[in-house]
Amino acid sequence: MNTLSLYRRRLIPDECILLKDDIILDADDQHIVTKWNTLRPKKLLHHGDSCYYLDKGVKVSRFYTEDNYLICWYCDIVSYEWKEEKTALWSTDLLLDVLVYPDGSYKLLDMDELAEAHAGKLISDGLLQTSLLTANRLLNEIYDNKFHEIYTAVFDNYTTYF
Repeated sequence: MNTLSLYRRRLIPDECILLKDDIILDADDQHIVTKWNTLRPKKLLHHGDSCYYLDKGVKVSRFYTEDNYLICWYCDIVSYEWKEEKTALWSTDLLLDVLVYPDGSYKLLDMDELAEAHAGKLISDGLLQTSLLTANRLLNEIYDNKFHEIYTAVFDNYTTYF
């Protein structure tokens, strides 16, 4: 995976962006770890790192302020598609997101967007089902206090400081 290109595809708005500035720290058959600066500057969010869990349909990112304060773990529910003989990975955002905060609280986001996308035929029945089932599994892992064990241990080997 030496020449791996990562793409983020969104349904709302309809866009596909090459993540050309993301730095790939590690990649194997089960995950890809990257670090990055935000594409669009935000009030708090400055940079972070992400782990693409290729077998789980989840991309977990650590969001940091400019002074390296952890804001949250941001969990995108996604579908992955390899292109160009496994040299390009498209990560399609399936709209549902789960935020897990350092204090252990969590929040499910964008159920309304998922419903609107389905009503507008922007997402298929199959991807709607995938999004809901994946979010359900992730939430159950959070309820069972397994989130850190399953999703954040991989980050222990990396820092996000640029």
